[in-house]
Amino acid sequence: MSEHPRREAKNELFDAFASVAKALSSGRRVEIVDLLAQGERSVEEVAREIDQSVANTSHHLRSLATSGLVRSRRDGQRIIYRLASDRVAELWAAMRDVAATHVADIEVLAEAYLGARDEVQEVTADELARRVRRGRAIVIDVRPTTEYQAGHIAGARSIPLDRLADVVDDLPDDRDVIAYCRGPYCVYADDAVRLLTARGISSRRLDVGYPEWVRDGRPIESSDERIA
Repeated sequence: MSEHPRREAKNELFDAFASVAKALSSGRRVEIVDLLAQGERSVEEVAREIDQSVANTSHHLRSLATSGLVRSRRDGQRIIYRLASDRVAELWAAMRDVAATHVADIEVLAEAYLGARDEVQEVTADELARRVRRGRAIVIDVRPTTEYQAGHIAGARSIPLDRLADVVDDLPDDRDVIAYCRGPYCVYADDAVRLLTARGISSRRLDVGYPEWVRDGRPIESSDERIA
C-alpha cells in the first residue's frame, strides 16, 4: 500500500473512533447515557427526564444510535432505547472521572448542583456490604420506581425521593439508613440524606450509584419486591 492511501485509511479509522466522542459532545446526550445506564426508556420518558422536547430528544437519541452507543426497539406506538452494551456505561464513567480529575470547574459546578457535600455523610460500597451482612443498615433506593424495578441493590427498599417524607416515620431507628441513586453526581441521595438527617434519622449516602455497584459484580435483584 502506498503512503497516501495508507494515510487516508488511517484518517478514516481515527475519524471513526472520534465519532464516539462527537456523539458525546453534548451535555444532553451524556445525560441520556447516564439515564439509560439505569435501564431502558421510551423517548417520551427520556424527554421528561432531561427537560427537553420530544423532537430535540429524538434528535439526540438518533445521534447516539448513529454512533452505535444506543439501540432501540418498538413497543406498540413507543420507541424504547437502551445502551448498546455495558461498555457504553463504562465509557461514560471513565469520561466523568477524567473530567472530575482534570477539569478545573467540575468541583464548583458539582457543588452548585448538588449542594455542599460536607453536610452529607458517605459510605463506600465495601462498608455498605459489611453493614448489610451484619444487619446494621437499611438500604433505600431513592430513584424512580421504574429504575428500581429494572434492577437494584439486593435487599434494598424502593422509596423514591418524592415519597420519602411520607414514609420516613416507618423507617427503623436502630440502624443507619443508606440511600443510593444513579451515581456520584445524582442529587437524589444527597437530598434524601438531608431530609432524613433533619428528621433525626442517622443516614448516609452510598458514594457510588447503582451502575457502579453492578460493575463491581455485587449482588443485585430485578423485581418489584420491597417497594414501600
